[in-house]
Amino acid sequence: MFTGIIEQMAVVMDIHPAKDNKEFLMQSSLKSELKVDQSVSHDGVCLTVTRIEEDGYWVTAVRETLEKSNLSDWKKGRRVNVERSMKLGGRLDGHIVQGHVDQVAAVVDIEDQGGSWMFRFEYQDDAGKFLCVEKGSITVNGVSLTCFDVEKGAFSVAIIPYTYKHTGFSALTLGAKVNLEFDVIGKYVQRIMGADV
Repeated sequence: MFTGIIEQMAVVMDIHPAKDNKEFLMQSSLKSELKVDQSVSHDGVCLTVTRIEEDGYWVTAVRETLEKSNLSDWKKGRRVNVERSMKLGGRLDGHIVQGHVDQVAAVVDIEDQGGSWMFRFEYQDDAGKFLCVEKGSITVNGVSLTCFDVEKGAFSVAIIPYTYKHTGFSALTLGAKVNLEFDVIGKYVQRIMGADV
């Protein structure tokens, strides 16, 4: 479990194909605090640390992850948002995040609002399979955010200067693909109400 509060940026240093999977060598100052088998969120995707080396640590993305997220587009040098799993007894500053990406969205608008930024995203609605609700929680590339101007298959978020500077939002451009994780509580409510989630 994660909170959607990003700790660091990590850099993709190398990529190795492994049959249908991909292995990524990541470089981050968090490396000294990591251990093998630890879960770490990378742009909102929960990945397991498989080995640690002098120049970084390795994680593996399986085919399911590559198909449901933007990890298949990652190239060497890409900077990604990183968060270690939350500790029980700590503050939940964001919202409950599993690190299980539901789907990919595209950036369709970026507006500099004089001290903050508005980003608008569109995603495949899948006949209402996933819902974003007005003022509800959403995770975009692992960042816990609040939705507004919600429409079918689209929503906006506001990004404060701190988040813009300390996450990958400053590198996003129109058309960029981002990972979405919808609110897990909302998904369970949909299931209870009979929606196919």
